[in-house]
Amino acid sequence: MTVKLDFEECLKDSPRFRAEIEVVQNDVSELETRLDKLVKQCQAMLEAGRAYCQSSKSFVNGLRELGHHCSGDKMMEVKGMCLCHLFLKTKLQTFVKEDVRRFKDVRKEFERSSECLEGAQGRNAQAPRGKQHEVEEASNALLNARKAFRSEALDYVLEINVIEAKKKTDILMAILSLMEAQAQFFQQGHQSLSELDEYRRKLNEEHTQFVLNSAREKRDMEQRHAAIKKKDVSYDDSIMDFNADAANGIAMEGYLYKRASNAFKTWSRRWFSIQKNQLVYQKKFKDQPTVVVEDLRLCTVKPSAENERRFCFEVVSPSKCCLLQADSERQQQAWISAVQNSIASAFQERREDPHSPRQRCSSMSASNLAAGGGGGGADQEKEGCKALEEVQAIPGNKQCCDCGEPGPDWASINLGITLCIVCSGIHRSLGVHFSKVRSLTLDSWEPELIKLMCELGNTVINRIYEARIDEITIKKPHPSSPRGDKESWIRSKYVEKKFIQKLPETGRNPLLRRSSARRNRATTQDRTVQRPPLKPKPNRATLPRVTGKHWRQECVNPVLPSDEDEEEEDLSGLHPGALLYRSAALQNFPVMADALAHGADVNWVNVAEDSSTPLIQAVTANALAACEFLLQNSANVNQADSNGRGPLHHATILGHTGLVCLFLKRGADYNARDKSQKDPITIAVDAANADIVTLLRIAKMNKEMREMDGAFGQPGDETYQDIFRDFSHMASNNPEKLKRRSADPKT
Repeated sequence: MTVKLDFEECLKDSPRFRAEIEVVQNDVSELETRLDKLVKQCQAMLEAGRAYCQSSKSFVNGLRELGHHCSGDKMMEVKGMCLCHLFLKTKLQTFVKEDVRRFKDVRKEFERSSECLEGAQGRNAQAPRGKQHEVEEASNALLNARKAFRSEALDYVLEINVIEAKKKTDILMAILSLMEAQAQFFQQGHQSLSELDEYRRKLNEEHTQFVLNSAREKRDMEQRHAAIKKKDVSYDDSIMDFNADAANGIAMEGYLYKRASNAFKTWSRRWFSIQKNQLVYQKKFKDQPTVVVEDLRLCTVKPSAENERRFCFEVVSPSKCCLLQADSERQQQAWISAVQNSIASAFQERREDPHSPRQRCSSMSASNLAAGGGGGGADQEKEGCKALEEVQAIPGNKQCCDCGEPGPDWASINLGITLCIVCSGIHRSLGVHFSKVRSLTLDSWEPELIKLMCELGNTVINRIYEARIDEITIKKPHPSSPRGDKESWIRSKYVEKKFIQKLPETGRNPLLRRSSARRNRATTQDRTVQRPPLKPKPNRATLPRVTGKHWRQECVNPVLPSDEDEEEEDLSGLHPGALLYRSAALQNFPVMADALAHGADVNWVNVAEDSSTPLIQAVTANALAACEFLLQNSANVNQADSNGRGPLHHATILGHTGLVCLFLKRGADYNARDKSQKDPITIAVDAANADIVTLLRIAKMNKEMREMDGAFGQPGDETYQDIFRDFSHMASNNPEKLKRRSADPKT
């Protein structure tokens, strides 16, 4: 039995049911319109038929009159002709428009020449006998007029004879053509009707069967309708059961109230559904679904008891927080369970995906155990997975840096902290100039970025950005705090920086003078020998909390270089830019973070030391993580010093292969020339550093390949990416492997 509308869908009262109702109503309205139009067309056809019959009678009368007109000529007699609509009028039109018109034109010429002749005869008769010249003129005019008249008269007689002859042939030919067309028309009509005999019989049989089927369907539908009506037709929550394997891809659907994010906080009832690992809603069935959560793996769901309305729950993603309301507590729990199950299903699908990072780690570990080891690529994957766990194991990183929620799986890579999903969404809304958010579980992590995350942590950053939290009455939010409270706290903490320690009044002079030992060491930048590190960097766990003075007074001075000829320097009161400059060379990440928190320009220039920048200082110390930290905080990778040398030049001169790899990945210009007109490739060739030469040339070749491919080219060659990935892993995990020099200076 064909069912136009389903009773269960009727009970749901879903947008799909409303749309089907609308389709049926439109069909009925269109049928009514078409039938009404057909009736009007039929009426018009009947009226046209009457007019046609009247016109046919007039036409036949016209033929009779034509026959009476030509009664003297037996060939033209037409008797009792009853003809219909297919009269070939073109023949008669040609006769009327061409022959008759030409006859009229010749007649006009004949009448004009006749008038001219009559005038010439009159003038000739009136010419006086005594005026010989007038007599001659009148005689000549008469002669010419008579000649023209006789010529036109001959033409006129010819045209009369021609039209009389054509009158017989053309009219008779038109009538014969008309009769032939009529005969052929009726013959074709008879043949067509004969061919439809079988079709008419089939239509009659189908009509009989349709009548029987319609009666049967009507009886069955009435019985089913009566049976369902006896049941309780109140809303049944079982209709909302979660089904992850639904044929239409919709795991859950139903009505929910949604609170708007505008200032009025209005509530609207919308049809929500979970499909393709997304939470979407729509007002009407034909509307394009609006996506609330693009990827359910990036969200969490929890009941909301802070609202005055009942049965509310929140769906929280990194970009937004959506407050929803169900019709009952049972529906609320059903939706919460459905979202949780969808999240679990999405993660399960990702784990089963062989290309996912977690699956690669697990499969790699299993293969290593089975084979008793593995290649370098497998070791790198294993170290990468271990490093992710290491980030979460940093002191303070087991709780969200801003609200304390346990198990955070998001991070701010330029701040070096871990965040929960709610706080990560707020950080993302601040903009990348304040916080760059990345997932610890879903995004891919470069080894130098993991190394940077392990150098900082929530404890270190909170000692900077919450240094005066005890002096301020603002209360730090907790995991169950409303999103608005968390957002207000985060903006006050990172944007307005209300809780950081105020700078001392000293140190207003941003200039740094180079000491004698530092000047002597500066000349080594032009040689190929690598500079030794200045001093071991401080332990982040020893960062103190000091009352009454800024904590960096105890953190900076103990790690200063202590050469015999180095003059004493007190860095505790330095300008933030100068402090960032010094701490970058010392690889002191807490002090670098503190300097940036106090507004240090990440591209600050020290005029006293060849206009060097903090990034160049980090290069001289071969501080890979420090360079990554500065780059993540918007350091200019191409800013050059007074000698025209940028960070890539210095890394090439000092033979820091890992830093060269990092700068090339961050967009460093390998064609830039210093004041001696040397680019990094020339410097690397002169230094016989095969690794750096390889990196620079591969980067150049990869860029040229992309430019040749045009706008639709690939983002990079796979070989290029693999080589740079290997160098990044070595620079972060096995830097001693990069301390190689070619034995042949011509390499």
